[in-house]
Amino acid sequence: MSTQATEADARILVDDLLREALWDPADKSQVLTEVHIQNAKKMAAGKNQISETVSGFESGQDDTEGKSVTGRADYVLRNQNGRALAVIEAKKNAINPYVAKQQALPYAKALGAPFIFLTNGELIYFWDYQNDDARIVASFFSRRDLERLVESRQNRKPLATIDIPEYYIRQGETRRLRPYQQETMRAMDQAFELGKRRFLIELPTGTGKTDLTVLYIKRLIEAGWVERVLFLVDREQLAKQALETIQDLLGGQHSSYWLRPGIVRQEKQITVCLLQTMISRYQNYTSGYFDVVIMDESHRSIYGAWQASLTRFDALHIGLTATPARYIDRNTYEFYHCKTGQPDFAYRIQDAIAAGYLVPYKFATGVTEVIAEGADIDEEHFDPAKFERQWTNEKTNRLMMEEFDRLAWDNYKDLAPGQDTGPGKAIIFAITKHHAARLAEYLNELHPELKGNYAAVITSDVADPDALIRKFKKETYPMVAVSVGMLDTGFDCREVLHLVMCRRVFSPILYQQMRGRGTRIAPHIKKKKFIIYDFFQNHKNFNDSDTDVFEWTEEGGYAPGGAGGKPDPVSELIELGVDDEWLEAVSYVEVGPDGERIDKKDYVTNWKKIIRKLGKEDPVIEKVKNDEPLTDEEEQSLVAKLNSPKMYFNEENLRRAYKNPVGNLIDFVKEALGRLKIKSRDEQLEEIFRAWLVSRALAPEQAEYLSLLKNRGIVTGKVMLDDLFNPPLSILNAAGIGMELFGEQGLMEIIEDINKNVFRKTL
Repeated sequence: MSTQATEADARILVDDLLREALWDPADKSQVLTEVHIQNAKKMAAGKNQISETVSGFESGQDDTEGKSVTGRADYVLRNQNGRALAVIEAKKNAINPYVAKQQALPYAKALGAPFIFLTNGELIYFWDYQNDDARIVASFFSRRDLERLVESRQNRKPLATIDIPEYYIRQGETRRLRPYQQETMRAMDQAFELGKRRFLIELPTGTGKTDLTVLYIKRLIEAGWVERVLFLVDREQLAKQALETIQDLLGGQHSSYWLRPGIVRQEKQITVCLLQTMISRYQNYTSGYFDVVIMDESHRSIYGAWQASLTRFDALHIGLTATPARYIDRNTYEFYHCKTGQPDFAYRIQDAIAAGYLVPYKFATGVTEVIAEGADIDEEHFDPAKFERQWTNEKTNRLMMEEFDRLAWDNYKDLAPGQDTGPGKAIIFAITKHHAARLAEYLNELHPELKGNYAAVITSDVADPDALIRKFKKETYPMVAVSVGMLDTGFDCREVLHLVMCRRVFSPILYQQMRGRGTRIAPHIKKKKFIIYDFFQNHKNFNDSDTDVFEWTEEGGYAPGGAGGKPDPVSELIELGVDDEWLEAVSYVEVGPDGERIDKKDYVTNWKKIIRKLGKEDPVIEKVKNDEPLTDEEEQSLVAKLNSPKMYFNEENLRRAYKNPVGNLIDFVKEALGRLKIKSRDEQLEEIFRAWLVSRALAPEQAEYLSLLKNRGIVTGKVMLDDLFNPPLSILNAAGIGMELFGEQGLMEIIEDINKNVFRKTL
């Protein structure tokens, strides 16, 4: 290919990328090309308009005083008043664009443009040259993005000038900002003032991560650092709580909304969104659209397909996690620019309990024989690990419910003297939906006077689960919530006094999340402690006890001074339900409040039939079919209609049936209608690689080298170390260059990492 053809191809790519960022390359009021700068010397002030031959630049660039500038800027992006906002230096695909920094810098200064983009059509670098070095971004910025950055630079105040509050009002009550919350704010102030753009916070469940974060967002807005905020979560319950906290603490001062699948994007200041939704929407946003991105439970979101929802945005990033440092993946630390095992701020659960910010707990004694040992019937042994998976036993389930109910009524006044109605709020963690239905039935049989209102099943398949959750939290009955997965994480009810584990838990992270449902303080009922009824003895796997709170120690044990011993390695199969491989492996989906088992293929077939039928008569489905955005009310009515008792079609069931953990309801509707464009494997890999690359702190030469390895991986499906020593990579001295850039050990680690987080993560 000729040099001219290569340059022409590069221009086509750049023009396409500009259009994606809402620029019109053909409109000279927005974009100028081939801007010649001829022997210009510094003038006292810049011109209001830029001609295609320029001989003036804005004042204030001392290092170019008296120097002449001659050259050609490939592109100049202009603001609404015609002034230069950014220079784009475009290079051929074979050239690393980072090397063009010093070529573009005098052009930008001559034109008075505060920003520079460097690109070869594949990699894009953004350079705010007065404040930072050039860094890789996922897209060009829009005109509005760049104008907001300029405005922010002019109006930004030092964070130290904005007081950290001592008190704030939450849900009508005055709360005091706790010392560790104030320390976290001061630590973030210092980090951001020094130029750190990503911050990782580890706070135990129940210590007010969301309150703290929203109050800090308020400070960033007041200081002029932030205008647009993205609050990402991976559970609907977390989204509801985040939006509730934002609207409670920020009131009418700052607009906010929940971006649900399929609804029209709103230009509000704060956007709350599920990762699963943003996966299909992030390309509708430019990289500079948001100024700060909050990621709740960030430890499980910096992987593969999830990465793109974060790395799309060149913003301040704040990661929140309740997971102790030992359990957080190295990729999470790298994304947040922390040393492995060292979050920017951490507060231990033991310290929170000792200080009275969290409630201590104790374990109820007692485990049934069948669960502990299994059963032998007619010379066949029934493995206890397969209870409720391959076999069940009514007496076992009844024994668990009777024992829990008896102990709960005996002890609730000791746990919370202010709890008027016994036995206090309880959460039961069941194994399957069918299991949950039977446990609730047995509990209701123990209290016939309440006519079935004592215990309720809360799963995604019940009619209006949100209303049922609100009822559980706000009203006396139901007293007991029985759930599968839905209340394990991200569920906040301060009055919970009883946690009942009627299932095995292999993941130490999930175990701590479940335990955290009871740790919140509740002064209004004088809550002093809560009880864990662990019928499967999970706490013994982790050596957790009343006196030694389980948390991974640096020595690798499971509790201070404990012998411990790691649980079954099958834990990886059920890690928090995000990539639930065990569930994807089984052939059925449990649907409805009774947990009826339906073959996955039959479920998908029925789904397609129903959607195609509705597509002919339902106006909301018709809008989805025509790629028209829905209103919030239309989206919620569609969710309710599809999850009706006759169908039970909801995102949780559809993700399992389709084996697609990042799909959303609108995607599944479009797929059923034949309207969804399925990304090719190569497109998925390119997208995931770009997100992975942006998430890492790499030198330009390293990024260029990894792009080379990525291309090899796309061809072969995986990057092997041996590939570096064989053609075509050996011709390029890939092994020698790789060891020079990363070191021998570092090269092996980066190859392992790219295989783990790029080539194993296609959807």
